Amino acid sequence: QHKRATVGLDILAAIGSDIALMQLNGIAQKLKFKALQERAKEKIANIAESRELTVAELEDRLAPDLGLDDNGSLLLDFGPRQFTVSFDETLKPFVRDASGSRLKDLPKPNKSDDESQANNAVNRYKLLKKDARTVAAQQVARLESAMCLRRRWSPENFQLFLVEHPLVRHLTRRLIWGVYSAENQLLACFRVAEDNSYSTADDDLFTLPEGDISIGIPHVLEISPTDAAAFGQLFADYELLPPFRQLDRNSYALTEAERNASELTRWAGRKCPSGRVMGLANKGWMRGEPQDGGWIGWMIKPLGRWSLIMEIDEGFAVGMSPAELSAEQLLSKLWLWEGKAESYGWGSNSTQEAQFSVLDAITASELINDIEALFE
Repeated sequence: QHKRATVGLDILAAIGSDIALMQLNGIAQKLKFKALQERAKEKIANIAESRELTVAELEDRLAPDLGLDDNGSLLLDFGPRQFTVSFDETLKPFVRDASGSRLKDLPKPNKSDDESQANNAVNRYKLLKKDARTVAAQQVARLESAMCLRRRWSPENFQLFLVEHPLVRHLTRRLIWGVYSAENQLLACFRVAEDNSYSTADDDLFTLPEGDISIGIPHVLEISPTDAAAFGQLFADYELLPPFRQLDRNSYALTEAERNASELTRWAGRKCPSGRVMGLANKGWMRGEPQDGGWIGWMIKPLGRWSLIMEIDEGFAVGMSPAELSAEQLLSKLWLWEGKAESYGWGSNSTQEAQFSVLDAITASELINDIEALFE
């Protein structure tokens, strides 16, 4: 089975189409089998390198357009009746009739419709819903990750890959964006309107400033209370729901004692559902190196030069089904390691502890947010 899966990864990489690469990238992020996951990641990294891109830049280019038109919509033609497809904050498609009213679902063809056109439209919508399900979570997750990791885009790439992209634009319009200086300071916030123009919290036209700037998704800890309140009201007025929590995101801070320590003890001895611990893999965490019998006893959050090590008891084995897991995991130790996540294992310079003061406020807040969510 492992060999077949490896061949499958090779085939996806060889096909090289954007959808095949996107599937490969999805595997690289989520696969339970660490060896296969690493192989998929390696392939994606190699493809990115061959195109002289970072993995994140490759992901921009891999976002599929699902056959949507330049306005990010799709016309479903029944002959005498037409319907237009749009997307909600989770990239789930929905239809509007000719008057612009949102419908519960695509209506069934009737006798007055052109049978052939209507059947084609129904099949096209079915396929679109299936394709959207495949890509939606991955697109939302990569933008949330871009916020947490403070990723930046040039104004040109922002326009090309986020504002004008037929599918991604539906997420772009539901977020607050920031203009950053060369020193990575937030200069101003704006939103992207329906016509792809930029606007302020007062809904006035916003023009990007001249000079060496970049665009990013500001974290709530960076946004001024005035801007947060104004944009919150604007989004409420337009009935815009964000794809993930931005303005109302939980934010946390380390205590002075925690900043000067290398271990976090605020969750010591607490238990949480096993499924949630495994689910951290969807938030950028990595599963630890399998030990004897394929047993995994820790999760790792990569933090650039550092890694957060979460030791768990009793852990889980590679390929375990949810039914085989113990219901809960005990968080036995949480500490900061000075080293890249990929190189951590039992006995691997495990004395290289780092103090939490090396982390900036946003990184620390997101780290606590991930762990707090285990107990919600």
